[in-house]
Amino acid sequence: MATKTKSKSAKKPTTQSTLEQTRLWLMYPPKLIKKPLIWEVSRRFKVVTNIRQASVTDEIGIVCLELDGKRKDVKAAIQWLTRTGVSVEPVEIGTIAG
Repeated sequence: MATKTKSKSAKKPTTQSTLEQTRLWLMYPPKLIKKPLIWEVSRRFKVVTNIRQASVTDEIGIVCLELDGKRKDVKAAIQWLTRTGVSVEPVEIGTIAG
């Protein structure tokens, strides 16, 4: 009969390696609308992207994007998008009292 033993070297995950899911509003200026930035984020960083909503015209692109991954990777992806010229804002989920 085999017994399971816990490894004494197992450590709790640090806050940087904690998995996180974040929803963001991305607002693209006209010069970036045709660039595949969401695809590029998924290639550059270890994050899973999920487009929840989008509206794109010739003047502006607005995307509600969900990012899943380690906190440090999500943060790095957000910083890269911002440096690229995309406006990034968190989605605020509120409740309506009845």
